[in-house]
Amino acid sequence: MRAFVFPGQGAQTIGMGQALAAAYPSARAVFDEVDEALGEKLSSLIWEGDIAELTLTQNAQPALMATSLAAMAALESEGVNVTAASFVAGHSLGEYSALAAARALSIADTARLLRIRGRAMQEAVPVGIGAMAALLGLDFEQARAVAEEAAQGEVCQAANDNDPGQVVVSGHKAAVERALDIAKAKGAKRAILLPVSAPFHCSLMGPAADVMANALDGVTINAPAVPLVANVLADITQDPAEIRKLLVAQVTGSVRWRESVGFMAAQGVTDVYEIGAGKALSGMVKRINRDLTATAIGTPEDVAAMAAALHE
Repeated sequence: MRAFVFPGQGAQTIGMGQALAAAYPSARAVFDEVDEALGEKLSSLIWEGDIAELTLTQNAQPALMATSLAAMAALESEGVNVTAASFVAGHSLGEYSALAAARALSIADTARLLRIRGRAMQEAVPVGIGAMAALLGLDFEQARAVAEEAAQGEVCQAANDNDPGQVVVSGHKAAVERALDIAKAKGAKRAILLPVSAPFHCSLMGPAADVMANALDGVTINAPAVPLVANVLADITQDPAEIRKLLVAQVTGSVRWRESVGFMAAQGVTDVYEIGAGKALSGMVKRINRDLTATAIGTPEDVAAMAAALHE
């Protein structure tokens, strides 16, 4: 069994997806559709822009989705459809890419939603008020205990349960900085502030969740062609009404990635394909379960190799 997974923020690079667009007209069409939906040449920023501008949340989110969907379009040109997977899943914004790949959302709607989501998440907390930090070498329960101890009346929450030795905490900057010291005292191998512009996936994102509830109300969501393993559930759903609620809950809720991968493995998944930019999820998958194979699909060569392997 296979799963297709879709990367989140942090995977962006200048030039991502450009070779796919050059090699596959269907991939180029995805970037064109995103440009049209946003009313701007996001593709120009992705391929020849400034990395600092691309990394802005409101740009990175639709850009990473466009790259993932371009890779998916290239695969479809080679006869590999999303139904070749038993499950789809995505890390944070990647959940939107997964839903678009599975035809639950249109590409145009997804681009507009992610532009709104990126802006809303950025504007929910003034710059400098919040922070996020990666705690390496602690499991989720240990990291949650660190966050609770660090809060001291402020917000500090376990935001991303990425793999058995990497949990990200999020909240007020002072509380997150306290968490660094507490984590090291409790045996963390490393505890480092992340270069992010806002404290994602914690209760401080409440205003952004309200914005997304309004935005999602105006969008058609279909049942995905393949079950979605949702971030906040670490379980499957194909119900459009539930998906709408989960996408709102996801803004303030934890990304339960370790549990999501564990769930898919327990259902019989053996091969995980990371569709889009970077290889971060592939690394996490291998650390979560060494019996899983994880392959990143982000170039024309990757697409051709995957198509050849699946058509054997």
